[in-house]
Amino acid sequence: MRVSPAAILSVSLTIPLPSTSTKARFSGDPFRFKLYVLNSQIFSRPRHLLSEKPTRRWTFSCKCRNRGRNGYAKFDDEGEDFIVVNFYRFVSIGDPEAEIEKHLSFLKDLNIRGRIYLNEQGINAQYSGPSKDALAYVEWLKGDDRFSDLLVQMSPAMNRHAFPKLKLQNKPSLVQYEGGISHLPLLDPPMRAKPLEPSEWKRKLKDLTDDDEASPSNSGKSYILLDVRNGYEWDVGHFRGAHRPEVDCFRNTSFGLSDEKEAPSDPLINVDKEKTDILMYCTGGIRCDVYSTVLRQRGFKNLYTLKGGVSHYLKEEGTAEWVGNLFVFDSRLSLPPAAYSDNVVDKALSDNVVDDAVRTPQTAVDTSFARCYICNSQVQELRHRNCANLDCNRLFLCCAECVVDLKGCCCSDCITAPRLRPVLHGVKRYEKWHVYRDSEEQNAPLV
Repeated sequence: MRVSPAAILSVSLTIPLPSTSTKARFSGDPFRFKLYVLNSQIFSRPRHLLSEKPTRRWTFSCKCRNRGRNGYAKFDDEGEDFIVVNFYRFVSIGDPEAEIEKHLSFLKDLNIRGRIYLNEQGINAQYSGPSKDALAYVEWLKGDDRFSDLLVQMSPAMNRHAFPKLKLQNKPSLVQYEGGISHLPLLDPPMRAKPLEPSEWKRKLKDLTDDDEASPSNSGKSYILLDVRNGYEWDVGHFRGAHRPEVDCFRNTSFGLSDEKEAPSDPLINVDKEKTDILMYCTGGIRCDVYSTVLRQRGFKNLYTLKGGVSHYLKEEGTAEWVGNLFVFDSRLSLPPAAYSDNVVDKALSDNVVDDAVRTPQTAVDTSFARCYICNSQVQELRHRNCANLDCNRLFLCCAECVVDLKGCCCSDCITAPRLRPVLHGVKRYEKWHVYRDSEEQNAPLV
């Protein structure tokens, strides 16, 4: 259906945006509005004017080789072999805005969604896409001498995007930490923890385990295994011997920073900073690199980190000394160790076949340590869920019985909330609220 500019303006009164807008190029939500090019300007078309909901994502691009109607790049996701890619690099970038423009220019025709942050200290990226597009970006980036030896982590994305849209922007902090990280000496490698290859890390953990068995009292301990993640990440998987971090957001991490003599939740309290080895790990390595500079400034001498994080370790060493799944910050939420094996990744890259261990992550994975947040019974599936109450949206582990009893909510109070979403079963994530709101309106009885 063709709509004239006057017809749109008379209803929406939308202010025109310039066609060079980064948001217009990448961030349109297909279930809220469509974008149309009219008289060389971009106008938003309100949702109530749409005759039907679109089924494909449209991304504006003035010079697109796969041009859809009105100059939009149309991506057909059917039959694509999707992967998730993660990498980061601390390196001096003199002009982040110019760097972002270069990346935008390369990515404009690629079907990629995720978070790509750049600033003067480097880059931090997590994104999904068809393997050909996802790998094309990596190869393009490695053509730059600053990123030629980039350590890239890959895992299967279950034949679909793991992120809702692409966010490529100049971010003040590559990771969120209280007070920011721009003042930290991240570009000075000696100020960061010494990276250990997965094989070295494995040997260290084995030595630590042997020492524990030889000295159960642990009175002369000269090492600490420090999980630099959030507590809820530990709840689905961790290295044996690592204590659960009493942290719900990395931004608030404060291990080793207290001047108090007693702090039960701080594993670094009263530690000999010159004689104690601190073995730090996180999902991909960036949080350890950041926090190790904080600890270094506080006088800790012997800092070690797992190179490439847990994801790299699981790829190289498998499940040795690891228990459970790995929490990931995308729509998959949790992955079994098998998802990082070369065999599974190769299948995702070659013939679009995803290993059963990825589809059913609880298979052959020890879940005995995992507990329901509500009743404390053992959880069989190591995957968090969001509370069905939209205004709560808490991320929590839950057994099958409590899911039914509380209608997908995290507590009895949330069951009576006004914006209650339906119970989700299996590997699913909630859609935007309007999807459920509109469904209720359509099914409401006529008065």
